[in-house]
Amino acid sequence: MKLIQAIIRQEKLKDVVDKLTTVVVGLTVSEVRGHGRQRGHSAVYRGVEYHLTLLPKVMIEIVIDDNKVDDVLKVLAESAKTGEIGDGRIFILPVEQTYHIRTGFMDY
Repeated sequence: MKLIQAIIRQEKLKDVVDKLTTVVVGLTVSEVRGHGRQRGHSAVYRGVEYHLTLLPKVMIEIVIDDNKVDDVLKVLAESAKTGEIGDGRIFILPVEQTYHIRTGFMDY
């Protein structure tokens, strides 16, 4: 199994989740803040320029079987892309085991 973490723009969340529900059973969404290579951006408020370093983003986490990873990556990459700086990043991590709290069942 794999854990897929996708950090995307907030405005793309609905589109991404709608398309992911055709491929995955469950997912977790968290609001996060951070920056990539661009180190944030400048904004002007009431004539004063501010430098915003931690930009609001959304992180989607999905635990999926190894054979479905490519399908999830394809959906994420296509639905989250705007073609501009700050579109986000996808991470894939191995999952050794999971434990179902209600049933006590453990997946290996």
